[in-house]
Amino acid sequence: MKTIEIKILNNQLKETAEIKFDRKKRSLTLTMKNGLTKTCTGEDLYECFGMIRAYFPEIVFLCKGARINVHPSRMTSQMSCGLVAYQVNTGHPTEEEDIVRIFDYEEENLTNDINEQRAFYSSWIKSLVP
Repeated sequence: MKTIEIKILNNQLKETAEIKFDRKKRSLTLTMKNGLTKTCTGEDLYECFGMIRAYFPEIVFLCKGARINVHPSRMTSQMSCGLVAYQVNTGHPTEEEDIVRIFDYEEENLTNDINEQRAFYSSWIKSLVP
């Protein structure tokens, strides 16, 4: 199990939270500064992170994986278990430089709703068809 720290906004205050993840078990545990803990298991760690965010809708997760236009492809999900994803832009195919780590710091265009990210990804795919 690997442990990293991420930044969150909890009641408008920037805090650090701890993420522990196990790629083989496809599980992710969030531990808050106050000791509150939540564990989720899913198809990949991106999905687990989406479940964690849905469980804490009042918290803003300051991570690339919470950005509305970040979504893994099947290949990035299989190769990294969802730890990396693409940051997609409407009308533009992805490039290697569009790959991001989902727990890297981010402040813009964030959502706690993984379904919004899925919808954006779907609309992005449609934007590539002439």
